[in-house]
Amino acid sequence: MIISRTPLRVSFCGGGTDVDWFASSEPNGGMVTSLALDRHIHVTVNQRFDDKVRVSYSSMETVDDFEDLDHELVREAMRLTGVTSGVEITTIADIPSRGTGLGSSSAVTVGLLNALHRFAGREVSAEQLAEEACRIEIEVLGQPIGRQDQYAAAFGGVNSISFGPDGVGIEPLELSAFTVKRLGEELTLVFTGLSRSASEVLSEAPDDPADKTARLRAIRAQADEARGLLESGDISGLGGLLNDAWEAKRGISASVSGDEIDALHARIMDLDATGAKLLGAGGGGFFLVHGDADLRVKLAELGPAHRTIPLEVDHIGSTIIHED
Repeated sequence: MIISRTPLRVSFCGGGTDVDWFASSEPNGGMVTSLALDRHIHVTVNQRFDDKVRVSYSSMETVDDFEDLDHELVREAMRLTGVTSGVEITTIADIPSRGTGLGSSSAVTVGLLNALHRFAGREVSAEQLAEEACRIEIEVLGQPIGRQDQYAAAFGGVNSISFGPDGVGIEPLELSAFTVKRLGEELTLVFTGLSRSASEVLSEAPDDPADKTARLRAIRAQADEARGLLESGDISGLGGLLNDAWEAKRGISASVSGDEIDALHARIMDLDATGAKLLGAGGGGFFLVHGDADLRVKLAELGPAHRTIPLEVDHIGSTIIHED
């Protein structure tokens, strides 16, 4: 049995500039400043007695031919790795794995590839895992998503990730232990209670394409600013930047926010948060919130539907945690 563990991700600034149409057309390309979250997707791959394929996730499938699988990511990961029969695959998520804005689909793809490659006797690099995950999701399945999630999941840590015609570059940020500690103490994920597919949001045509491009340019500049704030240890400044990032993002499309999300953002800010932005493409998922040490206690006032998670860093990326 092989078990892989792959982190989810949190993007501080720059999300949306990692899509190919923007990154390849802009002189400076796209850029995202993000971290891998210490919450994970676990994938197990186990040898079966027969040649069937069994996949267990939120549903369960057992097929004679992997081509008949409804789970597209599993089917294409099996095709790419050559492990196409006689296995049982299970995915387990620490956080619900759809529509949370934490890059869960890409974490599943990266973790699947890692486990299947190891099952086949291969040890592959983080770069290969990220590239293959992008190939499956964007090129094979045609999803209208970017490339940040796959790299954050594969590499782990806190990173500045650049996107352009020449490919993807990842630069780990060297943060002090004190800065990393403050991230965990002052930044909190707050669940909206809503979820929506990132592909659905990203595939919707904007009301004003020129305005969308201008907003993405501003968001790309915010990724540079977020990097500088992290490297200097200015977590309070980063918290204030979150609100600017939210205002730029929510104007891209009507689907990014809505009355319920706007109302929750207002409630969070009324609790003396420094800033808050919705993670992922929008429409639901988690807010990333900054505030002082007392804020997390106040956030409990939002009620059980709005569960909170401290922002803790996964420094390892996708890894094999069990093999026998």
